[in-house]
Amino acid sequence: MKREEARHRAEELVGKMTLEERAGQLKYDAPAISRLGIPAYNWWNESLHGVARAGTATVFPQAIGMAASFDDELIDMVADCVATEGRAKYNEFSAHNDRDIYKGLTFWSPNVNIFRDPRWGRGHETYGEDPYLTSRLGVAYVKGLQGGGEVMKAAACAKHYAVHSGPEAIRHEFDARVTEKDMEETYLPAFEALVKEAHVEAVMGAYNRTNGEPCCGSDTMIRKILRGKWGFEGHFVSDCWAIKDFHENHMVTATPAESAAMALNAGCDLNCGVTYLHILAAYEQGLVTEEAITEAAVRLYTTRYMLGLFEPNEYDGITYEAVECRKHLEVADKITKESIVMLKNDGILPLDINKIKTIGIIGPNADSRRALTGNYHGTSSEYVTVSEGIQQYVKGSARVLFSEGCALFEDKTESLASKGDRLSEARIVAEHSDVVILCLGLDETLEGEEGDTGNSYASGDKTDLLLPRPQRELMEVVAGTGRPVVLCLMAGSAIDLSYPTENFGAILQLWYPGARGGRSVADILFGEISPSGKLPVTFYNNLEQLPEFTDYHMQGRTYRYMEGVAQYPFGFGLTYGAVAVTDARVSAVSEEKDAFGFSDVQIKVTVTNEGTWDTDDVVQIYIKNTVSEYAVKNPALCAFKRVHVKAGQSVEILLTIAGREFTVVNDRGERMSDGTEFELYVGTAQPDARSIELTGKPPVKIKLKNFVTV
Repeated sequence: MKREEARHRAEELVGKMTLEERAGQLKYDAPAISRLGIPAYNWWNESLHGVARAGTATVFPQAIGMAASFDDELIDMVADCVATEGRAKYNEFSAHNDRDIYKGLTFWSPNVNIFRDPRWGRGHETYGEDPYLTSRLGVAYVKGLQGGGEVMKAAACAKHYAVHSGPEAIRHEFDARVTEKDMEETYLPAFEALVKEAHVEAVMGAYNRTNGEPCCGSDTMIRKILRGKWGFEGHFVSDCWAIKDFHENHMVTATPAESAAMALNAGCDLNCGVTYLHILAAYEQGLVTEEAITEAAVRLYTTRYMLGLFEPNEYDGITYEAVECRKHLEVADKITKESIVMLKNDGILPLDINKIKTIGIIGPNADSRRALTGNYHGTSSEYVTVSEGIQQYVKGSARVLFSEGCALFEDKTESLASKGDRLSEARIVAEHSDVVILCLGLDETLEGEEGDTGNSYASGDKTDLLLPRPQRELMEVVAGTGRPVVLCLMAGSAIDLSYPTENFGAILQLWYPGARGGRSVADILFGEISPSGKLPVTFYNNLEQLPEFTDYHMQGRTYRYMEGVAQYPFGFGLTYGAVAVTDARVSAVSEEKDAFGFSDVQIKVTVTNEGTWDTDDVVQIYIKNTVSEYAVKNPALCAFKRVHVKAGQSVEILLTIAGREFTVVNDRGERMSDGTEFELYVGTAQPDARSIELTGKPPVKIKLKNFVTV
């Protein structure tokens, strides 16, 4: 249903409501209006990496893992699977008149905040540190979730708007101060792309203030930029209980009525929370108008009509059998395999099952279900941990020895004897093994949302880049045995890997690989498929490389602005093959120019696999404006494409660099054309010295002047 028709019908329906009824529809648990035949509707649902918190569902890898796939086409497929399962659940629940929380079709995903600092506990909910990558993957997710049918399959929501990435502990009172340049250059591009390209149906505001204004009541962010500059026509929702922060924590209002009025007048249509219970009081005090209340209700009902909730539609036939079906599980397996990043391999991988008699599996995350899922997840009918996946793979071919080795984090109530017993067992297991699979890392109890379920530290953020002390001690014990070790790291953020880099033969970054991720991990370990993931974040050597956590200036942060050398760079990831870009040239320049006077540029790339393994890899193009004083410090990602290359063969692919990628942003936050000389770097990693050192493959460099190769 086109928005114009949906809005017209919404206006008609809302016009039949009393003012009290309209105001009552502006909270997330909207009540039924029986006299108009309107059922209750709960707007709150989650689908970060699968339908969440609503019972059984396909649990895909956590968002940061999906980002490591650099595969926007596959993420579109993932989102379609999620929407299908969401429809199946909605159809069944509503048939039983169950319209409770997490059972609607308005999903508060994706999270397109920029993972600017590895300490942020919720960073693994995002698509990483780069605004271009985040934009492309976010657009794909929204399009896949909302579909291309007569009505929307499900409604997506871009969150948390904007300039939001910790600290979690003070988010309810924090004011993120950011320059106009950083705003336009880093923090807003993904949101803009989701609004303009993907037509995302909803946007959620953040808890914090941005430059003094609370995000859920910001006239600048909502009215001027989102609705004015970008032309957003969907509905705006507050983060949960964020509006009460206006008077309780930000202290920008004095009463709940004033807070409700500030949010509504700025353009926040839906309150996740209870502060909009004071909307009528605000109306009686003259703080809001009847027209403002009506407009918010109309926007919300426009969404409900676009979802086809008031009449039969093409998705009514989706039955419960779609939930966790074979097709969806296959998609989950594929994106898990694409997400795993091999950071180091001295030749130990892939493991040869014909030469290994005993495998030692050690570590607190080896048999952990919690480490499979991250946060905001559904419930799987089956979980396959890394230990289980390996044991299933080698059954009948090799002996497996197991030791937990240590606790996930330091437990001060644990006796020294118990701690020593586990370390001693780990040493013995390693000594009796031909190879050790060491499974370390974090889970949602160590990095996550402030005050979220199961969060051990309440704030959710990390205080440093180190693994917890018990795991560091375990690494030293295992390394001391001299046995070959493969580190499997399960975490959603950058960890200091200096010790395993020095002491272990291989490192695999697994992220949180999804409910059945252990099978995919085993397939990678034993060479059924080559790893091909790429880092969507920078792994730093230490925190000294970064500014203070509450400093939102981008200088010194992420690969685009960092001054030093990364431990493992953004965009890096090894394969079992030997893929390199052997040729790259400008193939075509569009005759059409964008608003800045730039044309899309098409690059023809030849990719060759000189190795003996068939593999996927990711071709990446980085751009550097060599003239403008406003250019980003380091070359920035501007195009990427996943490609499969068989051993000993070459393939040709085309990548398009959008005209917008040739722009810069000045100090006033204005995107502009400034200079016509550029350098393009085409390879399988970024063009920094550390990436070239690790891969041994420098990118192909193209110099452009006035879009002509020089």
